[in-house]
Amino acid sequence: MPTVEEIITKLQSLADPDAARAMRHYAITGEGRLGLSVPQMRAVAKETGRDHPLALELWKTGIPEARITATLIADPKLTTPAQMDAWAADFNYWDVCDAACNNLFVFTTHAWDKVYQWADEEPEFTRRAGFVLIACLATHDKASPDGRFTDMFPLIKRHAVDGRNFVKKAVN
Repeated sequence: MPTVEEIITKLQSLADPDAARAMRHYAITGEGRLGLSVPQMRAVAKETGRDHPLALELWKTGIPEARITATLIADPKLTTPAQMDAWAADFNYWDVCDAACNNLFVFTTHAWDKVYQWADEEPEFTRRAGFVLIACLATHDKASPDGRFTDMFPLIKRHAVDGRNFVKKAVN
């Protein structure tokens, strides 16, 4: 299994400063941004395979692309509510938030609970995660009855007036 240092070296070898600058147009910013595309991160994750301990270490680096890669190799079965809360508290870029929800959190048994918890929290990206999870569940949870989704309408209505850009976009 590769080490965190080996994965970071691999990600850095793929870095594209021009792409990182271009990403700013889409509000994809951040300290240590490497400018990698999603297919590049997916390829690194595919080479690495599922490795939850490594995902936890990659997350700690704070590098946005390392964190997105972590969401791809983490094991949903080993992802605890405490880990989800810790990662959500670290969200400071919309792409990392959305990747965590799309690649990992939606596949945990805790996703539905986190929708209600996070949507009512004040930090912008934590609240965003609650609404991104709604969209992810609508896409992936085909077994849930429609009523489970319509029950969220009051939550959506309550936060539709949040004027913060990244929350507003997620609610919409």
